[in-house]
Amino acid sequence: MSVPGSKRGAIIALLAAVCGVCQALFPRESPSREVKDVSGLWSFRADLSPDRNRGFEHEWFKSPLAETGPVIDMPVPSSYNDITQDVRIRDFIGWVWYEREVWVPERWIQDQGTRIVFRVGSAHYYAVLWINGVKVTEHEGGHLPFEADISSVLRQSSSNPCRITIAVNNTLTLQTLPPGTIEYMTDRTRYPAGYFVQNTNFDFFNYAGIHRSVLLYTTPQVYTDDITVETSFSDNVGLVRYNVSVLGSFKSSVKVTLTTKDGRCVASASGSRGALKVTDVNLWWPYLMHENPAYLYSMEVQVSTEDGQTDFYTLSVGIRTVKVTSTQFLINNKPFYFHGVNKHEDSDIRGKGFDWPLLVKDLNLMKWLGANSFRTSHYPYAEEVLLMADRHGIVVIDECPGVGIKDIRSFGNVSLTHHLTVMKELVRRDKNHPSVVMWSVANEPAAEMQPAGFYFKELVSYTKSLDSTRPVTYITNSNYARDQGAPYVDVICVNSYFSWYHDPGHPEVISIQLNTQFDNWFGKYRKPIIQSEYGADAVSGLHSDPPMMFTEEYQKTVLQNYHNVFDQKRKEFVIGELIWNFADFMTAQNIMRVVGNKKGIFTRQRQPKAAAFLLRERYWRIANETGVLPTWTRYPCP
Repeated sequence: MSVPGSKRGAIIALLAAVCGVCQALFPRESPSREVKDVSGLWSFRADLSPDRNRGFEHEWFKSPLAETGPVIDMPVPSSYNDITQDVRIRDFIGWVWYEREVWVPERWIQDQGTRIVFRVGSAHYYAVLWINGVKVTEHEGGHLPFEADISSVLRQSSSNPCRITIAVNNTLTLQTLPPGTIEYMTDRTRYPAGYFVQNTNFDFFNYAGIHRSVLLYTTPQVYTDDITVETSFSDNVGLVRYNVSVLGSFKSSVKVTLTTKDGRCVASASGSRGALKVTDVNLWWPYLMHENPAYLYSMEVQVSTEDGQTDFYTLSVGIRTVKVTSTQFLINNKPFYFHGVNKHEDSDIRGKGFDWPLLVKDLNLMKWLGANSFRTSHYPYAEEVLLMADRHGIVVIDECPGVGIKDIRSFGNVSLTHHLTVMKELVRRDKNHPSVVMWSVANEPAAEMQPAGFYFKELVSYTKSLDSTRPVTYITNSNYARDQGAPYVDVICVNSYFSWYHDPGHPEVISIQLNTQFDNWFGKYRKPIIQSEYGADAVSGLHSDPPMMFTEEYQKTVLQNYHNVFDQKRKEFVIGELIWNFADFMTAQNIMRVVGNKKGIFTRQRQPKAAAFLLRERYWRIANETGVLPTWTRYPCP
């Protein structure tokens, strides 16, 4: 079957030599580094040709995009789908083209000792990048950053300003993450020639475009490429083990300095590997677990060369430990209970485009709820989200985009290889965030299929080899008897929707079914369990007594019945509960959804439903039971 804008063929073949690298270090300014944000208003054109390949055939990247045909304005970051009034753009599948001209500081280009790097925070799903008409990289995967050193391209070209062209394709196949299929409708009595639809097995809209910031940044020629930090403590002494990767020279010296929030140096060391000991350590504690949560040290890495070059990079470090027993999840050797939310990167107009006001609003709402955690369902979120979670003590289950893996053909070696690559990029990017306590390698895969056991054994094993300091899970459903992946994970995360998708309208069955679910899972695997999804749709403002489905009262009733069981089982082996969902979100059009999924406890505009107040009372009560909170944080908080 052909695919719109197919990645097969020489024009857009995946060339290993030029593949975009997921950079671990978030771009930061320092005495040796500059950052220039080139987000903003870009020129945009969708390739509406039948095969979506006209842009490559006519080489749109070789000249200004406006010379190839009509262009429109497109904000970056944003999804392109909801920006216009054109239904063809909202539901477009295939290649779209972005272009912007930017001025690169002349001193960057003239200084041969300066590396100039181009970085895209994420582009969904497949992206190809040209600078001044020269292809510099391409990247597969719609939720993680990629970058390329463009120094030589800029210095070889006399063109100034710099013309940036990015082609992005949102087509999903059986080998992408998430997977999908393209179905061509060939009945000419019902469909026009070339008519096709994108099929998916996930319940959110396939938003597309350049979703996160686009940056230019500099480093010296000899620079810190990566930092790996592992932390532990004993009594009042913290230990920070570090490993610094330096590129550009075999002869360089590394100095590492750790300072407190007020700038006081508490430890230093020399060498690319080592350990820093911190006396009277301030541990990184989750929100509502300690009177001084989310303490972060600053670790400055200084790389120097014999000829006087110096690179500075500063990394925030939270000293904490994570451990799992058969019945508990321990942070800093104390039991931690997840009371939080599932989320989506989703909002009006901007789709999945990153937005600072929205991030801060969501964080404030989570803290208002008394939520101490969230899961990045169902893909990696922008790194700015994790940086905020680090600063505020919100615990994160970091999930890869392995959602909707339902077809047996998606469990083959090609899919597994790509899945492993995605996990490598995810762990490389997020391994130093103290807020990230667990890796989730998939959501609700068809784990009962015969190839799934080997697939997930390899996937979980590889993820643990990348990072042995955090447990691994994947999110499953309640079909425990046929599950083949659970033996390989550290924590069982279960999604179930009793009295909604099963026995709809009958909340009286929740107690017996949920107890059976928990007892079956724990009885088989003897591992701690998180209820990683539960909930019911509620249309804001729709009421009924007695409660009926889709009313706010019914949503509350479902939650209350779940909570009664949680309160019993969290005394045994249940270690968390994450509501589905934090806020309403958009989905594809279908007969089950009325302008999106309405299981949010907040509307898509972040206004509370009745369930939000129910959860707020519950989460603050659970937090207050720990007995370690200062008076001012006790519910109701000021």
